[in-house]
Amino acid sequence: MSAPLAPIPGIPTADHRSEEDLPFVRLTDGVEFQLLQADIDLGLWIVRTKFDPGTTIQRHRHTGMVFAYTTSGAWRYLEYPEINRPGSYLYEPAGSIHTLHALADTDGPTDVFFAIYGANLNLDDDGNVESVTDAGSVRDTYFHECEKAGLARPSVIGC
Repeated sequence: MSAPLAPIPGIPTADHRSEEDLPFVRLTDGVEFQLLQADIDLGLWIVRTKFDPGTTIQRHRHTGMVFAYTTSGAWRYLEYPEINRPGSYLYEPAGSIHTLHALADTDGPTDVFFAIYGANLNLDDDGNVESVTDAGSVRDTYFHECEKAGLARPSVIGC
């Protein structure tokens, strides 16, 4: 293997984080996440999320686009018939509303990467906005949960 080339002056360089650099922390019951990147100005947040088998998260509406890639387990939106399995890619347009459910008959957690623009508007049973999750709030939650776990503040890209 050859030595890496030197960066070119004035050209932006790539940012790298290993899995060990960004710990998984608890988000809610049955859900752990790892914040990979947060850009408050763009409203972009990229997370890797692990769902325990049988976990359902609150129905929500997206204000921006979402891109999802599944690496293990299986999940679906209760509103749709398609099942996301390892290798599945999913695009969600702004305005989409759904309830994520990790299938109960999987061995181990369901592992999904999400790139999310805008906010999740978390909805109650009547469709009213109960809470909002966006790049800033997910960043703050991640750092808070790392601190609670006695972990040093991770170097999340964009933070």
